[in-house]
Amino acid sequence: MRLNRIVLATVTVVIALVAQVSVLARLHLPGAVPDLLLLTVLGLALSYGHVGGCLIGFFAGLLADLAPPADHAVGRYALVLCLVGYAAGLTRPENGQLRTAAGPMLVVIGGAVATTLLYAGVGGLVGDTAGAHVGLAKLVFTATLYDLLLAPFVVPLVMALARRFDHDPVAEDAAGGYGGYGGPRRGGRLRVGRMSRGAARAGRTRPGGISSQRGLFGRSRSAATLPKGARR
Repeated sequence: MRLNRIVLATVTVVIALVAQVSVLARLHLPGAVPDLLLLTVLGLALSYGHVGGCLIGFFAGLLADLAPPADHAVGRYALVLCLVGYAAGLTRPENGQLRTAAGPMLVVIGGAVATTLLYAGVGGLVGDTAGAHVGLAKLVFTATLYDLLLAPFVVPLVMALARRFDHDPVAEDAAGGYGGYGGPRRGGRLRVGRMSRGAARAGRTRPGGISSQRGLFGRSRSAATLPKGARR
């Protein structure tokens, strides 16, 4: 992952975790707790793909395992969010642009259901049944409901931040910007190539085409064919 992606993912994950632990967990809602951390991971996975979603999910889950008042085995939520982030990243479109809101909402529903079931399943394997008295069906329903209510405010914001701080040439081309091969960015080879082709066309319209090619390559072929007395 690039540096700007790492910085943005770290900042958004930490903010989401602090808000979830200090605010959402203290609301004492019936059933599950709204999972702001999951929504952040889903938004970043939809923007960065399956590899980024897997890495960010593991990092976010590990922070949740270590942050107080966590009362479960370390690595349990990291494994769950790693798998969910990977699966959510597979739904990212090729051009990086989501056309409708139905896709992210379906990803949120699937992520909420999968997270609850995987968390309970991993807890059963390690002998942790802290939430068994609530009922798995109630946990799945309330977790999905709360996440769907928060998703329109969280997922689009996270994806907008990811697009803002990530200069993806493919996304720029889909948005009507530069070309899909990198565009005329500063320092890019394509800029020089395009300028040379444009200069070559312009040079054919001028006598000899010497000045247009000399500006790019220093000494042009036409200048090499002139007599010595005509050269400077």
